[in-house]
Amino acid sequence: MKKILFLTLIIMSATAAAQSVMTPETLWKLGRVTPLGISMDAKSIIYKVSYPSVEENKSNSKYYSIPVSGGPAVEVTDYKSLLNDKNISSDKKHMIYSEEVKLQNVHGKDFYPELEKSDVQIYDGLDYRHWDTWNEGKYNHVFYKETKIAEAGGYDIMKDELFDSPQKPFGGDEDYIWAPDGKSILYVCKKKSGTAYAVSTNTDIYEYNLATGKTINRTEGNLGYDVAPQFSPSGSLSWLQMKRDGYEADKNDIIVDFKGMKINLTANWDGTVESFLWSPDGKKVYFQAPIDGTLQLFEVNFPGLTKIAITVNQVTDGNFDVSGLVGFSGDNIILTRTDMNHAADIFSFDLKKKTWKQLTHVNDAVYSKLSLSKTEKRYVTTTDGKKMLVWVILPPNFDPSKKYPTLLYCQGGPQSALTQFYSFRWNFQLMAANGYVVVAPNRRGMPGHGVEWNEQISKDWGGQVMKDYLAAIDDVAKEPYVDKSRLGCVGASYGGYSVFYLAGIHNNRFKTFIAHDGVFNTQSMFGTTEEVFFNNWDFGGAYWEKDNAVAQKTYNEFNPANFVQNWNKPILIIQGGKDFRVPIGQAQEAFQAAQLRGIKSRFLYLPEENHWVLKPQNGMVWQREFYKWLKETL
Repeated sequence: MKKILFLTLIIMSATAAAQSVMTPETLWKLGRVTPLGISMDAKSIIYKVSYPSVEENKSNSKYYSIPVSGGPAVEVTDYKSLLNDKNISSDKKHMIYSEEVKLQNVHGKDFYPELEKSDVQIYDGLDYRHWDTWNEGKYNHVFYKETKIAEAGGYDIMKDELFDSPQKPFGGDEDYIWAPDGKSILYVCKKKSGTAYAVSTNTDIYEYNLATGKTINRTEGNLGYDVAPQFSPSGSLSWLQMKRDGYEADKNDIIVDFKGMKINLTANWDGTVESFLWSPDGKKVYFQAPIDGTLQLFEVNFPGLTKIAITVNQVTDGNFDVSGLVGFSGDNIILTRTDMNHAADIFSFDLKKKTWKQLTHVNDAVYSKLSLSKTEKRYVTTTDGKKMLVWVILPPNFDPSKKYPTLLYCQGGPQSALTQFYSFRWNFQLMAANGYVVVAPNRRGMPGHGVEWNEQISKDWGGQVMKDYLAAIDDVAKEPYVDKSRLGCVGASYGGYSVFYLAGIHNNRFKTFIAHDGVFNTQSMFGTTEEVFFNNWDFGGAYWEKDNAVAQKTYNEFNPANFVQNWNKPILIIQGGKDFRVPIGQAQEAFQAAQLRGIKSRFLYLPEENHWVLKPQNGMVWQREFYKWLKETL
């Protein structure tokens, strides 16, 4: 009997040890995996793991190699020597790289050298600032030089053009590649500047010939985004294309330029592509795309100029995200995978057997000590009779007999997929671990439910999408485990706009609100944001276009600032000081309105952060204030 009791106590002790839950401190210790590629000998996967250090307020990285078939990881130092360098030409004679070039006078001392202590900036057009950086007259340009020359001093293939490649702010060396024969360089560029740049999304793919010095536009005639160039195994240029100028969330298709004929492989497929890879034999293209609240792997055949039908097939399925594509190893495709309880790890998927193998286990030791949240798919009928997917995330050790405070999560974008992603800020696992049920609806404007559903949010920010939000929370609130008297509403970017708007129309559903970098006043937003094309498209035009009924609806009926008189619950307002996409004035206006109306409110200002929170200690303050506010008000 004593032996049985002893074993029981051991089991109970082990179970209790595994019942800890995610905390902000644990979240900020997780390793963040970035695949770098498959080694030149095709035997290993090279990857980086970044470990945030709250104490040092920075991230530290280590590099590893792991067999493509699985096995122990080995730390490597000279990881670059293990990988093919895409920036070296096929004949090994030249390399390409990018540098920033000063081409334009902006500062007062540029114009008046004798006034060298002035800090004036002078602009004649828009694009004077972008994302989180002011334009100082410098442009990213693509260079090439002979590989035998060690020092800098290559040839600028863009010369004195006032354009960027790589594209700012997020472009990297994926924006330029060698042609297979090593005789030309292809690069992505929006060849516009100033105000014309700010109102357009018309990037193209250009080809520079080393021998002639001439540049041609390989995507001339398409008015939207042309990005992500890569060559098929047989040497055909392919890329991702959006058709409409000014529409950053247009349907993204895979285009192949085959023998002078541009073939759209995904034209008849009702979805949008995020990234793609050619199969080694050139017969198929594998791509990643949102579908029904997840990101999955798809394949499409490449028929060339034959009459064989083009067919798109979904390859993977499950409650996870295929979050990135790495490459191929035999019958396997190497990729990364996430879900709402697990940050990215590298997996191998057997394309013939349809089986998975996890290759990296960076955070397994942490997860083994945590009681994980449970995610459920739910389908809610909207007010216009459509079926809407809603993710419901339940706290660890969920007890259906108890009542839980519940958060409506409003996704940003507005046209970004709400899938099984793993965020290090808006972390559903952490929200659930703090005792909250999370309701995350795939409302109008979400890719993964057909192009029509995705496009319905444009020019209708405060319309059907708001009814979708309320339909979702009202449906889940019927559950006996939801405390209807303790509902909160949280979100960032367009999600922040949603919070501000719902605060004025919620009819006392919610007890508290949190808005991060949200649009509060559509009119002042149009007047201060840097990528004007976005507001032109989504708002329907400018606020001064009084005869434009669509635009006037945005600036009046869909403007959260016009409903502040209805605000009646506490609100936490968070803002990055270097966010030029949704500038600081949006948060200031909202906080000032709340304070002057006598509403409990708090302003969390992060002066050195942009639209995101990147510094570990700022991230920790963000998490602590987020949950502190919920404890105070919910």
